[in-house]
Amino acid sequence: MYLTKEQFEKYTDQGFVLLTECFSKTEVNGLKVELPSLFRKETSGRVFEEESNIVRAVHGSHKTNEVFQRLSRNPRLVEPPMQLLGSKVYIYQFKINAKAAFRGNIWEWHQDYIFWRKEDRLPTARVVNALVLLDDMNEFNGPLFVIPGSHKEGMIDVVAQNTSNRAKDERERPAWISNFTAKLKYSLNQELVTNLVLKYGILSIKASAGSVLFFNSNLVHASPSNISPFNRSVAIVTYNSVDNIPLPVQNPRPEFIVSRDYRPVEPLSKDALLIENLM
Repeated sequence: MYLTKEQFEKYTDQGFVLLTECFSKTEVNGLKVELPSLFRKETSGRVFEEESNIVRAVHGSHKTNEVFQRLSRNPRLVEPPMQLLGSKVYIYQFKINAKAAFRGNIWEWHQDYIFWRKEDRLPTARVVNALVLLDDMNEFNGPLFVIPGSHKEGMIDVVAQNTSNRAKDERERPAWISNFTAKLKYSLNQELVTNLVLKYGILSIKASAGSVLFFNSNLVHASPSNISPFNRSVAIVTYNSVDNIPLPVQNPRPEFIVSRDYRPVEPLSKDALLIENLM
């Protein structure tokens, strides 16, 4: 599945494009039934909300779970990034963000590419995020906020937040955790966000489960806390151009955060998520 001319142009101009109901209810249900076991499983890539046992994110599930592995290779997700980047792609990162009802915390205003540039030495922003809604995203359950067109600013080079005053148990956690907590390492300050919103405006993404949002790695985005009774889980597959391999770093982040499997994704059939094809 490739983007239409209008969809391609919208992504280029706005930094994102929303494709509603890309996946059927049957396909979404097949994905959601896997979540409880993934959230329960003790893995290095599991992140909790601060001071709680509520799962905030799980990384690398496409390596351990067949259903999400098939999702990551679905042509509805793979082909648009290939089209947008003009090359074959590999999976740079895979995560499930779980903004739980009543307990899901904020994601501060940020761009994604600065994390990959600073932490992984990713040469350029030739990366596309594919966000799959596993629940309806509405005005109540902490929807994604975006500043359309903000990707045109390029990477906004902000200073990393100082984490030296964190509690002892926080300091003992792996360094990469600061990229996924409610206090992001490279978040944008209020003045920057205010100026960007005055220049470009602001939108809230609202769509039904099964919809897919493709967005640029320099698009400024955030999401508020979820105090509603509705869960808001999403799967995010980050596709990187095979021509944009990260440069060597002394202490690379774990494989489940930044993949070192650079083989191009070979798309499966469009029906690969249907139950009968998983048996």
